[in-house]
Amino acid sequence: MTDMFQNPREKMFLPFMGPFYDKVGQPLGWAGFRILIGLALVYEGWPKIQAPLAQVAFVENLHFYPGWFWSPLLAIMQFVGGFAIAIGLFTRPIALANAVMLAITLWFHHAHPYGAAFLTPEGIAQLKGAGQTSFTPAAVARLADGGRSFLTQVQEKAEMLSLIWTGGAAFFAAFGGGLWSVDRCFLKKEF
Repeated sequence: MTDMFQNPREKMFLPFMGPFYDKVGQPLGWAGFRILIGLALVYEGWPKIQAPLAQVAFVENLHFYPGWFWSPLLAIMQFVGGFAIAIGLFTRPIALANAVMLAITLWFHHAHPYGAAFLTPEGIAQLKGAGQTSFTPAAVARLADGGRSFLTQVQEKAEMLSLIWTGGAAFFAAFGGGLWSVDRCFLKKEF
């Protein structure tokens, strides 16, 4: 590890904890965060692996042509790449590829928000008029503003998750998989 991650005993308040931090605390934290980022990508990539051509129009809308190439590639990057990040296999190049993809996703969520409301004026009238019979009380309360507050929450969640995943992937692209990774434990090398 680099000096940035060392725990010099003379600079610690509790010097006797240094070996614990070096041998357990830091590697465990590193592996836990790597597994979290990787499995989040696997989870989000699973539907895309099941339908690898489902995002052809979406990627072409982002000017990635041909969509039949990019859609399955992105599904593989997210699902297989997420698994590789989780176990720490070829961590840096795979995390870099995913960080670029996730940065584009973050940009997309910011540049193309979900909108102000998803109910039309007619839908809001239906909600207010016959809402008590057509909708549950919780739905009436949640949709009273046409879905504006709900969509605001969805937008914030999409941007925040994209930011966390982009940052996590960029972190592992920069620093590698850590001590408890396949790269270090079995391959004995890092990129």
